[in-house]
Amino acid sequence: MNVYKFGGASVKDAEGFQNVAKIIESHQDSPLVVVLSAIGKTTNALESLTKSYFHQLPDVREKFEAIKAQHYQIIAKLGLEGHELMDEVNDLFVEIEWVIEEIPHDEFDYLYDQIVSVGELLSTKILAAVLRECGVAATWLDIRDVLITDEVHREAKVNWALSHDKIRHKVEEMHRDFGVIVTQGFIGVTQENHTTTLGREGSDYSAAIISYCTDAEGMHIWKDVPGVLTADPSTFDHVVKLDKLSYREAIEMTYYGAKVIHPKTIKPLQNKNIPLFVRPFGDPSSMGTQISAEGPRSYPPIIVVEGQQMLVHVSVKDFSFVAENHLSTIFQHAAHLRWKVNVMKNTAISFTICVQADLEKYSKFCNLIGEEFSITMETDLELITIRHYNQETLQEMKRQKLVLFEESMGDTVQIVVRDVPLLTRKR
Repeated sequence: MNVYKFGGASVKDAEGFQNVAKIIESHQDSPLVVVLSAIGKTTNALESLTKSYFHQLPDVREKFEAIKAQHYQIIAKLGLEGHELMDEVNDLFVEIEWVIEEIPHDEFDYLYDQIVSVGELLSTKILAAVLRECGVAATWLDIRDVLITDEVHREAKVNWALSHDKIRHKVEEMHRDFGVIVTQGFIGVTQENHTTTLGREGSDYSAAIISYCTDAEGMHIWKDVPGVLTADPSTFDHVVKLDKLSYREAIEMTYYGAKVIHPKTIKPLQNKNIPLFVRPFGDPSSMGTQISAEGPRSYPPIIVVEGQQMLVHVSVKDFSFVAENHLSTIFQHAAHLRWKVNVMKNTAISFTICVQADLEKYSKFCNLIGEEFSITMETDLELITIRHYNQETLQEMKRQKLVLFEESMGDTVQIVVRDVPLLTRKR
């Protein structure tokens, strides 16, 4: 059995759904579990709807109707308007309507999970219907029947003990009658039956969970790129596809912000030595990049750029040394705010962290530690990480830029710069 994962970009329109169906049709030599994200940009639209609803803004109904119209338009272009799918889709939209018609009483994160999760339910209902119309023996699985999480909304942790056997047994049961199971990424459920989400871009992780629990032969992520590249092709010229990567290298890349794979994806696969293939949905015959236990002996420089970064400088008000107890306080509150520290550096009397720019979190952070510390910040920055760097590549990234922060360890260097390297960027 193999697990296929398709992102929202692969089903952004009717033609996308048809292309995904063709890929699945031509790869039925073994049973498949297909994990699908919400239709392109739907998650963003549902997030915006949730914010408007929570803050009781006047555009709630307008945003909701736009989301509905997008899905109905795709269904119409697929020729499925008179299909039983319409009732299923209408029922899902009614679930959102029930929420937004009431004054919000629950916390934002809880409401977020109840509304935004509908995107994956919609897209998978549509794909399952398209596959059946193509003659594929496909069925739909509500992942909330089997993937159990804790109660932390928007960043739920998987309850592996409860989920493992549920996923394995349900998949085995469904595969007795159907060659293809279509299910959702990104979402799960608490033991009290409340929908949760696993964090943005969490569909890769969902596919890895299923792969682990079912001892899959392989996991395949279908993307709009040829495979894993040495840099973002929308940003840099002359990028190179990496035919093979080790699990360790893939973990390092995702840790430093590479967007091609969700950071939590690799470890479950590594634990059972399940190979991961990052493949182009525009060229289904290509195996793309294989990620497994053994990678190449050497790698070219690999560049990861994280935009919208902020440096936060913290010092003790009495100018005493920044000691372990101070660091503990800083990290405790950063963790409470779910503010990931990308790079850090300390001197005798100050401590600097590089984080994703978020003025709301910065304000809360200042309120939490402001009595004890002096805090300043710098914004409009980029964090550039170069794996397997050489001096030529490093100097190119620094050229004509102000370097505010530089850290290196082994074959990895990270620099925080103001503005963007001009001479290596596409114009």
